[in-house]
Amino acid sequence: MKPAPFDFVRAESVDEVLSILAQEGGDARVIAGGQSLMAMLNMRLAKPKVLIDIMRLKDLASIETKAGRVTVGAGVRQAAFLAWPQLSSSIPLIAKALPWTGHVQTRSRGTVCGSIAHADPSAELPLTLMALDGEVHLRNARKRRRLAAKDFFVGMMATGRANDELIEAVSFPAGNARCAFREVARRHGDFAIVACAAVAKGDGVRLAIGGVADVPMVRDLPRLDGSALDDALNAFAYELDARDDVHATARYRRDLVRMIGRDLVQEVLS
Repeated sequence: MKPAPFDFVRAESVDEVLSILAQEGGDARVIAGGQSLMAMLNMRLAKPKVLIDIMRLKDLASIETKAGRVTVGAGVRQAAFLAWPQLSSSIPLIAKALPWTGHVQTRSRGTVCGSIAHADPSAELPLTLMALDGEVHLRNARKRRRLAAKDFFVGMMATGRANDELIEAVSFPAGNARCAFREVARRHGDFAIVACAAVAKGDGVRLAIGGVADVPMVRDLPRLDGSALDDALNAFAYELDARDDVHATARYRRDLVRMIGRDLVQEVLS
């Protein structure tokens, strides 16, 4: 299939982007890497009247560390973030998860913020943003605001972004907390059947699960072992409301949550 007709704007400034979004609202879409959006356009799942290209805006292409947070602009490609020299020391969970995001070819074009904007519950970057208590930086023609990840992801590929807002950046807390990541997919680079991230938090661990519910889900667990840990993971697995689909059964997904979750919790707390 081919996309429905649309106007194309190669933005020369952020103000131009915000002006078009203010004027067109939900009839406008922003394109950066295009690795998710182009497929939706071709299948006519998205039919914008205006497509706004932001990839030539240098103001959106920076990675900055300030006040204990790493802020990644909307124009930063996934490959550039993975190659950032401070990634492993600043955000080790991203360093573990990002190589599982797509393939070399798609990471060379896809952007960090684009994956967050797409909000696929099986994607690695939304999962890590939730696990780390990250934030999404939104901006329209009048003001800026920030949304915590838990408030940004509201449903299957649905977010708290208003139609006139641009995702200007996302930010992650910097730190060397013990963490672990693992996922199961049909092939490396495919969207995860189940993805799990674990981060040490005080006397316990935060466990985040993607690929099961409509949004990545997070559970803070105290330090548990043996049957107590098994019971907590079993309860979490059932609360995710897994469903059968062409990729896996609900039971298989619950089993993966229990098995991988246990391994990661033990790895982080050992």
